[in-house]
Amino acid sequence: MKISILTLFPDVIRPYLSYSIMKRGQENGAFSVELLQIRDYTEDKYGRVDTPPIGGGAGLIQKCQPIVKALNSIKTPASHVILFSPRGTIFNEEKAKELKKYDHLILISGHYEGVDERVNDYVDELISIGDFVLTGGELASLIVVDAVTRLLPGVINATSLESESFDDGLLEYPQYTEPYDFNGVKVPDILYSGNHQAIDKWRRREQLRITKKYRPDLFEKYPLSKEDEKLLNEEAPSWEKEALEKGHKFLK
Repeated sequence: MKISILTLFPDVIRPYLSYSIMKRGQENGAFSVELLQIRDYTEDKYGRVDTPPIGGGAGLIQKCQPIVKALNSIKTPASHVILFSPRGTIFNEEKAKELKKYDHLILISGHYEGVDERVNDYVDELISIGDFVLTGGELASLIVVDAVTRLLPGVINATSLESESFDDGLLEYPQYTEPYDFNGVKVPDILYSGNHQAIDKWRRREQLRITKKYRPDLFEKYPLSKEDEKLLNEEAPSWEKEALEKGHKFLK
């Protein structure tokens, strides 16, 4: 996958792409990122990329000419062009999975008070990362790049993608590591039982419980199976008791 980001501030984006998983994914050839400085494409005789809004108003509006010229310099039939806008579809995991299918993503990062309305005529999709206002679209671009590229083969270990929050409409189950006892809070003993069927049931129950508690909006939309309802409502289930009795010795 190739990702092109149109921005007035490429130095804001560049450092994040130079570390950890983002760096490794590019080195592995899973994806590449090019940063286009919108200012390089202006035809304004004063070198401007933004001017006050026509009709009056606060702030500065990015001119459409340099954005469109930058876009046309790289756009191909395989490109999918995205402009970040509060009008857009809210970005989520489902959208990230959809975007990973494109060979070439072009992300337009606006800045200042906004961009000329006519830029909308040159994009394929409007996306919003949430109902709040940022000073620029650079952070939005990085969020999309991170969420999409981590799904590509060769970026992270495939097993790390097998069970994550939002994959099936629920939040992820709790995860623990050493030590067994930290300030009096212990790792649930069921995780040491060695009974993977029981562990899976416990994790499923915790997914449901946590989603219901922290994201009731997701929980209300989720189609519970009869087994899900039983897991949520059953107190001291026999499968858990049996797994604990027959399981491995717990850390002390």
